Amino acid sequence: MTDWLQHLLILTILLPLAVGAALIPVDERNRMLKGVFGFGSTLIVFVVAMILMRIAANAGNQPGTGIYQLGNWPAPFGIVLVLDRLSALMLCLTAGLALAAQVYSMARWHTAGHHFHSLFQLLIAGLNGAFLTGDLFNLFVFFEMMLAASYGLLLHGSGPMRVKAGLHYIAINLAASSLFLIGVSLIYGVTGTLNMADLATKLATLTPDNRQLVEAGAAILGIAFLVKAGMWPLSFWLPPAYAAATPPVAAVFAILTKVGVYIIVRLHFLVFGAAAGASAGFGQDWLVAGGMLTIAFGAIGVLASQAMGRLAGYSVLVSSGTLLAAIGLGHAGMLAGALFYLVSSTLTISAFFLLIELVDRGRDAGADVLAVTMEAYGDFDEDEEEEEVGVAIPGTMAVLGLCFCLCAVLLSGLPPLSGFVAKFAILRGLFDMPGTDLATAMSAADWTYVVLLILSGLAAMIAMNRIGIRTFWASIEGTVPRVFVIEITPVVVLLAACIFLSLQAGPAMRYMQATADDLLNPLFQSERILSAPRAGGQ
Repeated sequence: MTDWLQHLLILTILLPLAVGAALIPVDERNRMLKGVFGFGSTLIVFVVAMILMRIAANAGNQPGTGIYQLGNWPAPFGIVLVLDRLSALMLCLTAGLALAAQVYSMARWHTAGHHFHSLFQLLIAGLNGAFLTGDLFNLFVFFEMMLAASYGLLLHGSGPMRVKAGLHYIAINLAASSLFLIGVSLIYGVTGTLNMADLATKLATLTPDNRQLVEAGAAILGIAFLVKAGMWPLSFWLPPAYAAATPPVAAVFAILTKVGVYIIVRLHFLVFGAAAGASAGFGQDWLVAGGMLTIAFGAIGVLASQAMGRLAGYSVLVSSGTLLAAIGLGHAGMLAGALFYLVSSTLTISAFFLLIELVDRGRDAGADVLAVTMEAYGDFDEDEEEEEVGVAIPGTMAVLGLCFCLCAVLLSGLPPLSGFVAKFAILRGLFDMPGTDLATAMSAADWTYVVLLILSGLAAMIAMNRIGIRTFWASIEGTVPRVFVIEITPVVVLLAACIFLSLQAGPAMRYMQATADDLLNPLFQSERILSAPRAGGQ
């Protein structure tokens, strides 16, 4: 990688940070101007992320490639940013979702409060930093930056429902941040380092007493990440908070739970990987149990939800649970499929969050007569009355109905789209045990996971069918919702990305497999980070 390409890593953090700060003093009456600058910044970050993804894919085993040393101090003494296939993939996914959400917001939601675009840019900077950082302390810094921006974005638009859900969200995440600090302090106090690659090499050399202290710190740290990932029972705050957020905010929040999953992947495979000695695989059983309970809880919530916002929130939990359990089960063949599922489910849920508001505009009270009374579920206060906006475009109901059907197929994991490909790849990895008897090679946990994966898809299909019939089929007055083109376009683009992923499943799976191989080779990853030369060959 040439010198100027190395600097692209830091650009994905500095650019949104600088643009977000520069937009704060701009008069709020110039919101469209702020929106254009914010969109331009995110577009540049997206292009840079695509370049970095290509670099990461072609880097091979070249030592030092993708390691950016801030201040030209090598790891573990200095701060390093680490680019690999997984971090590049998450950068692209973040920028793609952010672009769609920003375009959607410029129809009207960015005028519902102050500093929307600044908060959005700070959120992107925090997310990108969390995906790139190579040490736990700077992970905490970027984590806090991301959370601080998300607090403001969740409260954006005001209203009693958002304030109530927002205060719960803030209280829970402040408690999680405190646990984060306690865990990091404990690990640093014992090992003297917070660099993840350095930690991976030091764990095996610790005495049993010190090793137990580090594991205690890692367990506390893990709770903080699992709160963010939405693992049951730490996820009670998530469905109401996501349902209360404005559509563009909820759409980009779809990736926030994946930050928790991403960090658990990093710690599980790098820090507690093969080089960790007696600590290798620490917490694996908890991930399996927690992930499966999260799938079951999310599927029940999906079936019980009468409002689409809550249904989408519980779908986030199903997605997180599927990934956490797949990581915990530890089958090498499943990991590539799980990464494919991460991308597909995040794109789908994000598109669904944007679509909900557009579909709700066409619903009337009479359409709910065919459904179970909402009073039984206490969901009367979930739908706010919104003033009629937008213009009636030709074929609106057809476009909305088609998008809703695609969301239903993707969430259920039905063929032929990427939701099915992802689940098929996970199951194939689970069953792919050449030369062994499946009946004896697979554990009870493996079979339970298979059943839950299928039942969660069935639950999503039933719930989406029920709401789809109520909304598009049983409407008494047949009200045509009024929709702006810039509102429906991001939904179509995100769903088109899922279709593209389905059509390019072969190359995509090869990239995911290469990413999984990197994760399963933590010794090479540690060596790559710790042996990276300083700039200028010093």
